Amino acid sequence: MEEIKHAIQDEYPENFAKCYGCGRLNENGLHVRTGWDGDKTVSYYTPRKDEIAVPGVVYGGLIASIIDCHGIGSAALYLHRKNGHEPGDGVDAPKLVTASLHVDYLKPTPHGVTLKLVGEVEQVSERRFVVKTDLIADGEVCAKGEVVAAIMPESFMEVGT
Repeated sequence: MEEIKHAIQDEYPENFAKCYGCGRLNENGLHVRTGWDGDKTVSYYTPRKDEIAVPGVVYGGLIASIIDCHGIGSAALYLHRKNGHEPGDGVDAPKLVTASLHVDYLKPTPHGVTLKLVGEVEQVSERRFVVKTDLIADGEVCAKGEVVAAIMPESFMEVGT
């Protein structure tokens, strides 16, 4: 499996780094990490042994979760670069949230292999981004997703307090 040296999730501020899907500070989380691969974004995830639908097939909810976190990470990467920064430069990443998520399951995703997520980002407004993601297993696209990411309103962090 390839490794992402500088992921955008490494730049999330501590109070934003607890997401189950991508938060580096969530000890039980999935720890999705998103980085650049040319002008596309990439994440890798190896499903845990219990993340199955039926033996040998990855659970669809997990697929949706990692597509969601890859999409948000991709939009954050895009905006971070647009603002003149890159992961690893020590500047907090922009905070985005999911406005919508759509997943098409094209074929069963085999368990026991590392999944590769490849995304493309399109800015559709000053505050919203569309990220299209292919989820690839063993060289085949098994699912496609679209995430609409929105810049997080400040009031979002007040919900849980």
